Amino acid sequence: MTTTHDQEPVPVATGHLDGPPRWSRRRLLRTMGLGGATVLVAGTGALSYRVYDTAALNPGSGPAFDPWTQWRQLPGPLGAVACAVLAASPHNTQPWYFALGPRSIDVFVDEARGTGAVDPLRREQYVGLGCAVENLVLGGMARGLAPQVTWLPDGNEAGRVAHVELGSGQAQATPLYDAIGRRHTNRGPYSSQTVPAETLAKLVDPSGLDGPTVHWVVDPAPKAALSELLVDAAEALTRDQQQSRDGFVWFRNSHDEIQRHRDGLILDGQGLSPLLLGVAKLLPASSRSDGDQFWVNQTRTVHTATAAAYGVITSTSPDDRRTQLEAGRLLQRIHLAATSRGIALQHMNQITERIDREATTGAVATFAPRFAKLLPDGERPLLTYRVGYPLREARPTPRRSARTVTR
Repeated sequence: MTTTHDQEPVPVATGHLDGPPRWSRRRLLRTMGLGGATVLVAGTGALSYRVYDTAALNPGSGPAFDPWTQWRQLPGPLGAVACAVLAASPHNTQPWYFALGPRSIDVFVDEARGTGAVDPLRREQYVGLGCAVENLVLGGMARGLAPQVTWLPDGNEAGRVAHVELGSGQAQATPLYDAIGRRHTNRGPYSSQTVPAETLAKLVDPSGLDGPTVHWVVDPAPKAALSELLVDAAEALTRDQQQSRDGFVWFRNSHDEIQRHRDGLILDGQGLSPLLLGVAKLLPASSRSDGDQFWVNQTRTVHTATAAAYGVITSTSPDDRRTQLEAGRLLQRIHLAATSRGIALQHMNQITERIDREATTGAVATFAPRFAKLLPDGERPLLTYRVGYPLREARPTPRRSARTVTR
């Protein structure tokens, strides 16, 4: 939530006092970006271990990635859940589990899968749950289950966030359904090609949703102002030690960690070129501070610098749980529609993360007033993303299987 907030710090290494200095991933990537670098690797044993430890020669392999290729194969309600687990979520936390009944599926929040101070009001967690429900509905329709959603049947703060009644009907495999297995957050550079206004409009389908709306930021002046705000928010978040720590715990560095947890942020999802990705995987893992600095630099030089347009989902009541859930459904529709048209999307929620953090700590509000100047009167931001035509395809992230998350 990634998307919705899937920012991934790139691991780096520090030098040692008892031996020659070693290249950090961040330093190496920066140097290679300026025209190439010669990498000296001392000891084939260490190199061989890193190749194995990070699956450098076979990225995106293993059971943690199987859900991306098997989601069409499962029939019935479990197949609908197989679609749901491929939805966007904050830091790829996958904060959901599902209960299958004879003719229904209940969707629950897994409160242990939060990001702490990064999402103190759990705004992004509920948006991610809404994304999962959208995929669940698309998967149910494609299997002829005629799903009908009831939000928050036990109240706003209860663990059950949705009850999905199942019936029978004609199977409907829509273009959005077909895009489920190809939808990934793309953090790489986008081309300079403009996304036409009519194309942006076609990405948005609010039918059946009550509350969230989409505001596109495309004109040069407001786009530049939002870019600056995103960079400032990224810097503020990394200066906040608690937010920095709570985000970094979701980073999975080794192949073993990825296969064990089957969630979280990985180096493959950073949008690097194959050459830089391969070299980065050969270097030792990073410190949190270096990873933070890499993310800030990427936000400044890649994410905001190459965004063709920004989308902001807004509402007059962004703190309402149902509104957050419906915003998630809308966001997932937009991302799937973009994928079906060859348009990349990256979730960029550091501004609202800082807004919520300031609100919960009693700090002076700095980001909310600045963001409000870029939005229609009375509308408040729920989440933000950038779109554009990608220079390279995004890679899949690890996922837990449908059976793992089904009670």
